[in-house]
Amino acid sequence: MSDQRIAPVPAHQPPYYAVVFTSVRTEGDGDGGGGDSYADTAERLGELVKDIPGFLGEDSARTPGGLAVTVAYFRDLAGIEHWRTHAEHRAAKEYGRAHWYERYSLHIARVEHSHGFERAVSAPSPE
Repeated sequence: MSDQRIAPVPAHQPPYYAVVFTSVRTEGDGDGGGGDSYADTAERLGELVKDIPGFLGEDSARTPGGLAVTVAYFRDLAGIEHWRTHAEHRAAKEYGRAHWYERYSLHIARVEHSHGFERAVSAPSPE
């Protein structure tokens, strides 16, 4: 297990864009015998998107019932378009529609306001 703290993507100076991908997966991994699991592909894409100009970060969560929500943040629409047309991302989307997803939706929103909060770490009390 990683010792990294779980934390949301920090607030950025608006305007910027949020790409909200909400999905429900098919039963099982949907691997189809090709060797590339959903988890492997997601990890690979998570590394690739970091190289897209204007990418600001990504938050992701999954409910016990199987609903997954990923929000990727981009400085501008050009970055989103660059990612949308990236060859490996396109191949993964096509494979996902055929094997991994029962359904999904994608929303792109312009962020007009952004702020954050982080609790200060308190010093341990003396014994």
